[in-house]
Amino acid sequence: MHLHLRIFIPMKEQRIFGKTGLRVSPLGFGGAPIGYLAAEQQQVTRILNLLLDAGVNVIDTAECYPGSEPLIGQAVGHRRKEFVLVTKCGHQAEGLSGAEWSPQLITQTVDRSLTRLRTDHLDVVLLHSGAMSVLQRGDALAALAKARAAGKIRFLGYSGDNEEAAFAAGLPEVDVIETSVNICDQSNLDSVLPKARERNLGVLAKRPIANAAWKSAQRGIYTEYAQPYAQRLRAMGLTPHDLGFQGDPDSAWPEIALRFTLAQPGVHVAITGTTDPDNARKNLAIAERGPLPAAAVTRIRGAFRAACKGTSTQWPGLT
Repeated sequence: MHLHLRIFIPMKEQRIFGKTGLRVSPLGFGGAPIGYLAAEQQQVTRILNLLLDAGVNVIDTAECYPGSEPLIGQAVGHRRKEFVLVTKCGHQAEGLSGAEWSPQLITQTVDRSLTRLRTDHLDVVLLHSGAMSVLQRGDALAALAKARAAGKIRFLGYSGDNEEAAFAAGLPEVDVIETSVNICDQSNLDSVLPKARERNLGVLAKRPIANAAWKSAQRGIYTEYAQPYAQRLRAMGLTPHDLGFQGDPDSAWPEIALRFTLAQPGVHVAITGTTDPDNARKNLAIAERGPLPAAAVTRIRGAFRAACKGTSTQWPGLT
């Protein structure tokens, strides 16, 4: 197999986003890099309008990504009706009062996100990796439910991994789950996604390209994920050739990774973030090729299980 890059055409595929009923593109934009890397407004405006023009209609961000919400609001606030807007909350926020995960803080965060994103409603708001105790206490989700009743948000949910995400997927208030799904992070495929499918939840897959685990020099804003992912991929012992791909591995792996995530039952959107328009175009071209063939998916799943078997941690999802 080869990845042939070309001028993109608008994505035609859309998936029903679980019980929300929203129609979403399989590729979404993640707003962390533009915040943490302090992207310029002109750069963000170019990327987001490029993606919207190409049919990508999911934009995912969070209050705690520095500057991300205002950048997105400025860039595409005027096109608000064209995309599904997802943000996250719960962490202590500068300029806002209330304890972390408190209803007071969450209510204030939702209101500020509305202003920053230049909208009168948020399609999805997620609790951002809250501990099990936060979910069990219930007042944080209750604050989001109250905002939903007020018309400020449409759907609510949880972003996280492992037992917390599995627990959240079973809560009646939850409509959407965002969780790690990639070639080096497969635990949630067995623990979280079955529950999400059972309840027909919308599922966003974060880090679908596994922080470029195949690259020898690991750098970027998520180095704490890149190193264990790279170690896992080495232990799995796979090459692109093993999966039917020829040519330069650094060109083949991004396609393998993204298409693996898109092939997982129950995943509706794979969230990719970038500050480079060329990378956005490459991701579009990959997504157009659709899910990875079943034989390659099976080989990757088997290699993951074999490599982590007997380890002390069983390779949990990286939150």
